Amino acid sequence: MGSLRDLPSVDQLLQDVQVQGWILAYGRPLTVEAIRSALNEARTRFAQTGDLPNWDAILQEAQGILERWTTPTLLPVINATGVVLHTNLGRAPLSRAALLAAQSVATGYSTLEYDLERGRRGSRLIHAEALLQRLTGAEAALVVNNNAASVLLILTALARRRGVVIARSQLVEIGGGFRVPEVMKQSGARLIEIGATNRVHLSDYEAALEEKPALILRAHRSNFRLIGFTSEPELSEIALVARQAGIPLVDDLGSGALLDTSRFGLGHEPMAQESLAAGADLVCFSGDKLLGGPQAGIIIGRAELIARLKKHPLARAIRADKLCLAALSATLLHYIKNEAEREIPIWRMIAAPLESLRERASAWAAALGQGEVLLGESTVGGGSLPGETLPTYLLALQVKRPDQVLALLRHQRPPIIARLEEDRLVLDPRTVLPEQEHDLLAGTRIALSSHFSYPNGSKGSRAL
Repeated sequence: MGSLRDLPSVDQLLQDVQVQGWILAYGRPLTVEAIRSALNEARTRFAQTGDLPNWDAILQEAQGILERWTTPTLLPVINATGVVLHTNLGRAPLSRAALLAAQSVATGYSTLEYDLERGRRGSRLIHAEALLQRLTGAEAALVVNNNAASVLLILTALARRRGVVIARSQLVEIGGGFRVPEVMKQSGARLIEIGATNRVHLSDYEAALEEKPALILRAHRSNFRLIGFTSEPELSEIALVARQAGIPLVDDLGSGALLDTSRFGLGHEPMAQESLAAGADLVCFSGDKLLGGPQAGIIIGRAELIARLKKHPLARAIRADKLCLAALSATLLHYIKNEAEREIPIWRMIAAPLESLRERASAWAAALGQGEVLLGESTVGGGSLPGETLPTYLLALQVKRPDQVLALLRHQRPPIIARLEEDRLVLDPRTVLPEQEHDLLAGTRIALSSHFSYPNGSKGSRAL
């Protein structure tokens, strides 16, 4: 048994050829800190067990520390779940044009707030506005950093310390614990709740006008559906009541489609341009859901109201950055050029022919030498079209410990996120990008070959 005096010093370890390579890769300060941490761990272990690690074991520990410290937590993954807008996996992947647009303004300077014609300071608020006007017919538009921020800005700027009419059937909670009533209170607005959970009448809106509200808010139930004994007035009817009272009507769509989802065998998701046509004064929706772009909150509508929003101090705190504005503009151009279904990844996925999905799943089965191709279902996700599914073909793999194989898949590089269905591991080609197929098959082979030697123990949780 040795003693602590037998441990090498930091300076001695720094002379090791392997450590010299770490210095080039990670920098000297971080390498020194990792070596000191490894030596401290060795001292702690010696005090507990009397065992003293050798030189190689100390270096191995230090290398592990360096890798843990420098490995990013935000990683690209392969989404084989079949959930197109997977909130936990970053929702919409960007088109190639959107990616290039963001890269072009990220790697140099840009006209973010510079007017080339006048040669002086400009405004970032103009970027994407003309494209949104052309697409939706809106008088004006504003982009902020997400749709929750859109709602907060609208209520703060237009209804602070005043009443806002909203139906009880629309007091929803979306992902991450975001609740419409709470953000309304945070804005300083006072809720005027009308109707019942399942039924709201136009007369409820008319009666609420006696409280002299600042505006009427309609919130689309994007992540659940009311069925049974239910009724609500049409948006156009609510718009007439608001117009007669001389107050704005705001329609919070949440997801907000620019294409008709019913064309793809899905239910009809409300479209931003439809809300404007029905009489909404302001419409807000997300950029990274059914629009298929970067995270953003988009507000369109009457020019006078948008101007008030742009001037409010909160608008600066929640403004979109240059990468978002560049990627969003490129995404909107796909719609203007009538190429969204071809160029925007989520629309390619939604529109994918069933036969092409079968062919891909069959090719995976052949490449892996196992698995059964079965008819299954994909979902849109992302708080859109609740309960709606798309037919797909799945590669189903029968394994002894499917939860453990899911864990092995998640530890591949890139990680592979699959799902379980009837105790079988299934991979859905709808949400796997073509350029990811090689890594998907390579990672799946490793996971399948490793799971036979996976240690016994408690199973992991199911992944989606």
